[in-house]
Amino acid sequence: MSKKHNFSAGPCILPQEVFEKSAQAILDFNGIGLSILEISHRSKDFVPVMEEARAIVKRLLKLGDDYEVVYLGGGASLQFLMVPFNLMKAENGKAAYLDTGTWAANAIKEAKHLGQVDVVASSKDENYSYIPKNYTVGEGYDYFHCTSNNTIYGTQMKTFPDVPTSLVCDMSSDIFSRVLDFSKFDLIYAGAQKNMGPAGVTMVCVKKDILGKTGRNIPSYLDYSLHIKKESMFNTPPVFPVYATLLTLQHLENNGGIAAAEIRNEAKAKLLYGEIDRNPMFETFCKEEDRSLMNVSFKLTDESKKEEFDNAWKAAGINGLNGHRSLGGYRASLYNALPIESVQVLVEVMNSIK
Repeated sequence: MSKKHNFSAGPCILPQEVFEKSAQAILDFNGIGLSILEISHRSKDFVPVMEEARAIVKRLLKLGDDYEVVYLGGGASLQFLMVPFNLMKAENGKAAYLDTGTWAANAIKEAKHLGQVDVVASSKDENYSYIPKNYTVGEGYDYFHCTSNNTIYGTQMKTFPDVPTSLVCDMSSDIFSRVLDFSKFDLIYAGAQKNMGPAGVTMVCVKKDILGKTGRNIPSYLDYSLHIKKESMFNTPPVFPVYATLLTLQHLENNGGIAAAEIRNEAKAKLLYGEIDRNPMFETFCKEEDRSLMNVSFKLTDESKKEEFDNAWKAAGINGLNGHRSLGGYRASLYNALPIESVQVLVEVMNSIK
């Protein structure tokens, strides 16, 4: 069977090289006669993997030793709780949040368990079809939280506000996809399965000097400082997902890094959005100025063409194009590893619908 054109929103497409190296490691990791699935996380064979997986994040993001990287379980959903546990003061804690979609709303919900949460702006009034602008984050907040890219609605923050507090960002679905001044952020977290590896691990990159200031008694597993001290080995880490994530980041680094990935991603997005704008059979869900480079959510303007279109893209070997169940329509995820040739196949199918 030929390889599908995988537009799935997550778990994501990965480079073919990563599949091949991962497959070999499952059979025999680095020629040691053991599988990556059965070696100890504290063995001399895996410890360097974890060390490099942490180090390469800082190299790619161009961050210094004032930041630390840890790999955790629980997905980004656990970070919705870990962030306020570690950054919101125990007494009169208060945080500001930007509400731009389902995952941002879930983060807000969890933070409310631990203190006051002020939503400084929201696009819920128009079904999250845009990114709020011209809002202000005032003084007195322990941190400001935002979500850089919204997989369901296909919106993406193009700029980030200057705030008088710690800037926290959920970058699960567009991490490593575009050049940013990452030193502007005090804490970045990302579930690997959207753009940097398989499901099962979450990367957290945090500026060390923002920790330990809440006066809060933090449960052990939820304490970033403990995970940093234990070098992501407080409990048994997800060994294979960390290894596959390292392979993915090495592939990115060896192919021009984030700057080169951004050029490729912009070309893919331009091709697909160009067809949507040209073709009267399709339209996006979101405002043009806020369109995501990673997740293109769109719909048919004539629902009578749905069966024809569905049959056509499936026959072309396209996978994962259905939109999120809460929104409907279609969603093409253009993650780093997706080749532009796959986008061209989709565009040709769209062009055939009359």
